[in-house]
Amino acid sequence: MSDITVLVLDDHEVVRRGICDILDRADGITVVAEASSVAQATRRADAVRPQVILSDLRLPDGTGLDVIQHVREKLPDTRVVVLTSYDDDDAKAAARSAGADVFLAKTASSAEVLQAVKDAATGREHGQHIDVHEDDMLSRLTPMERRVLTLVGQGLANREIATELGIAEKTVKNHVTSVLAKMGLQRRTQVVAWATARRAQSFRG
Repeated sequence: MSDITVLVLDDHEVVRRGICDILDRADGITVVAEASSVAQATRRADAVRPQVILSDLRLPDGTGLDVIQHVREKLPDTRVVVLTSYDDDDAKAAARSAGADVFLAKTASSAEVLQAVKDAATGREHGQHIDVHEDDMLSRLTPMERRVLTLVGQGLANREIATELGIAEKTVKNHVTSVLAKMGLQRRTQVVAWATARRAQSFRG
């Protein structure tokens, strides 16, 4: 079975080289091109026709959305893995709508980077979007933090959560702070957005 061919797109050289090193060390994966801009990526993708493009969303001459659009038009067999952050919900939603196949958190481990590329290359049905880092992130939450996360996601205020769980409001606030830190978020509105997207994804599934 031939190696999975990958193009890595990120304008930060240290990040790009780090990802390339991870991929190049893995069996069954070969980095066939690198790019630091939309223009470079589209030109080199057309030339090498990689199976997977791993792309940052924010680039100096455009965004990863431009790359996704080009791929969907010119390279329909190429899959796109998008590097994303949990504090960038709007960009993530836009990438999902544009046709991104897999999302990969920028805090992902080496194993998760490899898994993201492999998941994308298997040709999952278009529209089946996964978040490689999500299960690992949730596993770091305590049972109580998960309950708090669920209730915050439903739009409840701290006082309402305290009543629901039978704990002090100050304790709820501490749990919310911990949940935000572990999820890499800054505001509880982002938790609500995350929960809404998760429910929508489960409904589609």
